[in-house]
Amino acid sequence: MEIGARMRQIFLVLLNQKEPVSVQEVAEQIGKSKRTVQRELEYAKQSLKGYDLTFHSKTGVGVWLEGSEEEKERLKRELSDADGYDGGDREERRKRLILEILKEKGLKKLFYYSSQFQVSEATIRTDLDVVGKWLEKFDLHVGKKPGSGVVILGEEENYRKALRAFIQENIDTKAVREAYEYDREDALKKSGIGKILNDEIMCRVMECLRGMNHTKVLTLTENSYVGLVIHISIAINRILKGEVIESNAKWQEELSKDEDYRLAEEIVEELEEEFEIQIPDVEISYICLHIKGSKHEKVALEGTEVLDLENREVQQLLNQMIDAFDEKAGYLLKQDDEFLQGLLAHLQPTFVRLKHNMQIQNPVLDDIKKEYPDLFEKCVRVGNVLGEKLNCPVPEEEIGFLTVHFGAALVRLEGQKEQIRRVEIGVVCSSGIGISRLMSSKLEKQFGDRVRISTYGKNDITPYIVSNTDFFITSIPMEKSEIPVIDVSPLLNETDMERIRRMVYQYERMPAKKEEETFSDELTRIHQIAVQIRTVIEHLDIYEEDSAIGFQQLVEQIAKRCSPYQDRQEKIYADIMRREEIATQVYAEFGFALLHNRSEGVVRPTLAVCLPGKCEKTEFTSAERAREAFEETKRANTDFEEMKHGPNDSMKPEDIRFTDPYMKGISAVFVMLVPVDEHLQINNEILGYISTMLIEDYELMETVEQKDEDEIREAITKNLKKYFQKIVTEVSGV
Repeated sequence: MEIGARMRQIFLVLLNQKEPVSVQEVAEQIGKSKRTVQRELEYAKQSLKGYDLTFHSKTGVGVWLEGSEEEKERLKRELSDADGYDGGDREERRKRLILEILKEKGLKKLFYYSSQFQVSEATIRTDLDVVGKWLEKFDLHVGKKPGSGVVILGEEENYRKALRAFIQENIDTKAVREAYEYDREDALKKSGIGKILNDEIMCRVMECLRGMNHTKVLTLTENSYVGLVIHISIAINRILKGEVIESNAKWQEELSKDEDYRLAEEIVEELEEEFEIQIPDVEISYICLHIKGSKHEKVALEGTEVLDLENREVQQLLNQMIDAFDEKAGYLLKQDDEFLQGLLAHLQPTFVRLKHNMQIQNPVLDDIKKEYPDLFEKCVRVGNVLGEKLNCPVPEEEIGFLTVHFGAALVRLEGQKEQIRRVEIGVVCSSGIGISRLMSSKLEKQFGDRVRISTYGKNDITPYIVSNTDFFITSIPMEKSEIPVIDVSPLLNETDMERIRRMVYQYERMPAKKEEETFSDELTRIHQIAVQIRTVIEHLDIYEEDSAIGFQQLVEQIAKRCSPYQDRQEKIYADIMRREEIATQVYAEFGFALLHNRSEGVVRPTLAVCLPGKCEKTEFTSAERAREAFEETKRANTDFEEMKHGPNDSMKPEDIRFTDPYMKGISAVFVMLVPVDEHLQINNEILGYISTMLIEDYELMETVEQKDEDEIREAITKNLKKYFQKIVTEVSGV
């Protein structure tokens, strides 16, 4: 349990004493009455849960804490670092009261809460009346038993809904994101979420999800991912306490036929193994519902689409929603494919949420209602149409998101009536090849020819680049810039996209920052790009390495193939490994690794494709090591084949994968290295285009998996030709 302010003062007094001390002396040191301290000490043992310390009290001797010096120092440090709390802040106090009630479902006396929040019992009674109204939204009620205390009355299912809603309304998700991306569990333990839930459970849940490497989990938006972690952690925590939701056979049976139900089953299997518990089938259904109601970033998911614009019923619903919004603007909105596709993608998870009464948080709802009251009122009518179709009310949070979609479409319509220009955007990541290219691809799909996007490494930004850019978008910390910088999530969530939309709308109506390039300048640039593309194609390297090779040994082999000189090999190795330490470039969900960086170890843009196979060229330091590696590869490939097809003497090329655990079963490694020279930006764009195609062009990756060198070379050359044609088209304006 969380340690209250008075208990914190008492513990600090005891921790500073070498011998037992009387209750009266403790009372004098903290400025409270002896009776107050005695009543507070009734909860001392409970407050020490999570610490290897014991509270002792003996008549005639005094009170003291017993345990190791290290543990005492840990408690003292955490008590000293604890956040301050102002009991006079009524709103904050009532939030904490809800939290305390939800954390401990059992009976608690009013004095316990008054002591925690340093207010009178009369104040707590008033607070409980207000808190009770909030809980009633979830069919929970505060029961008050004279002489016994306060207890929550209601079903376990409603209890979990209330706890999850409270977390989503009041707790920042940054700590969970950091723990997920960087394994910073300390940040999680100190966060508000960590105080509510068992932080150990949350960390183990995240480890299970991370270890599954399932595309549909890995591509959840940040809020949806955090919601899934919270949902599962609450369920695990309650199951461990013996609190189980009763089964609802009817709606569970419907979900068991859904494509996402199998994924939910896989998640539960991992959790059961991790926590050594039996998880009821009803929890599988709830996890399935959460996944279906979640939003995903740009990745092609398996399975058929639930909604389709060709579906007449869907067309009719969209037409009714648009007519309800604005009949005058309706005709133009119905011709806007970008708007229709975006609205369609939004409605799929919305249907699931509304049908199953699942809540969603909209962090910008108040801003939307304040800044765009007319649009919001129009979308209330849209929500009514949707509610009638699904026979359920549409909450304001959902209407807020609809406002964003309709509002953005109106902005585009207005833009068609004005003189607008192309906006120059710079996307920045650590190298200018990896994450920035994925972000650029999404932005280009969203804005099309309204923007021109250039990708940069963090250290590329020069005064010249700043003078020719309207604003930057970055997922990493940047130094102060002379032009606006939008900090975003690497996956560009909906809030990020809305901020970018506003900035694009603003700048495309402002005068251009620079004169257009002269035709001579454009020809020079095309020539430079053509030369660099030809260099990439001529020196494209496609080869195999032993499928059982370890990651570091693989990087060593890559360095040797990229340069014959040892000093350059060492630089290449160091540059790739340094980039890997920032964040792994092994993308199991896509089936490949993308080892990219700029390096002084190469003298030209380098593109290589490394494939798994039994490679005679691998250099071993001894015959024994060679035999061992060969046998390991043979066993691994045999196991993989038997697992998929049963024993077979021959394997299909696409079935051979890297077997080292760090490689996560990928089927190819792409190496993209850029020399530090005057063509740095051009080379970044060329190789960055290929990295984008690996995600978007499924045929390219399928060709690579077939391991036919000629076909791979032809496919990459074909994509580079498309890139060159795109550049020429931009220059000519055709």
